[in-house]
Amino acid sequence: MSAIDEVLKANEAYAAQFVWGELPSPPARKLSVLVCMDARLSVSRILGLKPGDAHIIRNAGGIVTDDVLRSVLISHHLLGTQELMIIEHTDCGMLTFTDDDLLERLRQKAGTAVVAPARFFAFRDLEANVREQIEKVRSHPWIPAHFVVRGFIYDVKTGRLREVSA
Repeated sequence: MSAIDEVLKANEAYAAQFVWGELPSPPARKLSVLVCMDARLSVSRILGLKPGDAHIIRNAGGIVTDDVLRSVLISHHLLGTQELMIIEHTDCGMLTFTDDDLLERLRQKAGTAVVAPARFFAFRDLEANVREQIEKVRSHPWIPAHFVVRGFIYDVKTGRLREVSA
């Protein structure tokens, strides 16, 4: 059985006992969370969230890309979120390569260059990268000054969050 078939079977059991169908669309805690896609990070458990509490936005590295900004703007302006929590983590794969090295490796493997993605947003300094992501959001002209943006590093060995001063 493939992994997709296994999770579809699990979904049948979940749907049979599903009770969250009446939740409103705006997040109850008025919170958005940007977090790395790393499978070790169970965001709801880390933050004590229930379904309907927050918008969870995930990508490799927890990077503020154009698409993340799009999601944050919709989350805030149309669905009322007032805070964004950015979470990156120790032992992140994005610390293990450079964009140029990965682009070259993929070009050689595929035998061709591509237009997109032009960047993978690899980084060397976890704290500096969290600060950079905070600044990308705070400096956007459509993000109001009262919108709270805070950054954190999750320790994959201890389960603890540590705030990064901006």
